[in-house]
Amino acid sequence: MVGKQGSKSALLVLTERVSRFEIIIKLRDKTQKSIIAALDKLEREYKDKFSLIFKSITVDNGIEFLDMAGLEKSVYDKISKRTTIYYAHPYCSLERGSNENNNEFIRKFIKKKTNIKNFSAAYIKKIRGLDE
Repeated sequence: MVGKQGSKSALLVLTERVSRFEIIIKLRDKTQKSIIAALDKLEREYKDKFSLIFKSITVDNGIEFLDMAGLEKSVYDKISKRTTIYYAHPYCSLERGSNENNNEFIRKFIKKKTNIKNFSAAYIKKIRGLDE
């Protein structure tokens, strides 16, 4: 999810389809390298549970998701996959329905054309309902 046009920062939003569990990660920029680094960090955080929680991830066709091998590759075992990546068909947002609905919810807190860089990690946690 991107904010103000021309700004680099973005949000990576992962939504588990059945439980609706959501993870929102603030990214410095919307690049393949940043997406892979965010997934690496999540895998380190969730350890063995990562592959149980994220059996598969369906992404859109943006250039930030082109490195399928990098997205799937585990940080612990360079041979094993941490997950399986699927690509939604172009213009078929229904294939990512739960995620699209959650993106719409996030837009209530972070409006379009707003620079995501201006929002703190604490604020993003509050959107997820994880304010501590």
